[in-house]
Amino acid sequence: MAAKFTNESQHIFRFSDFPSDPTLMLPPIQGYEGKPLVSLEEAIFPLIPFVPEVERMASRVKQKHFDGEHGLTDDEAASITLYTMAWKPRQNSFYLMLNN
Repeated sequence: MAAKFTNESQHIFRFSDFPSDPTLMLPPIQGYEGKPLVSLEEAIFPLIPFVPEVERMASRVKQKHFDGEHGLTDDEAASITLYTMAWKPRQNSFYLMLNN
């Protein structure tokens, strides 16, 4: 069976991106339930000054076809894709920028 990822060592980093202090307790994310859903473009707008190329990357993931198999809108599926994808250079990955 062929490996799903061409460079496995690169993807190991993705699964070990946790705080350097293993005893650090992060607070739960709360208060979002009552917020209205907005487009991906509207959601990333405040992040433009802080996340390099976020507009280009959002546009790129929105071009991907999402089949709706999981009951998500295209914007919801695109936002998950945007958050989880690895960027080059790695330190500019969306999830790393937001979690710092």
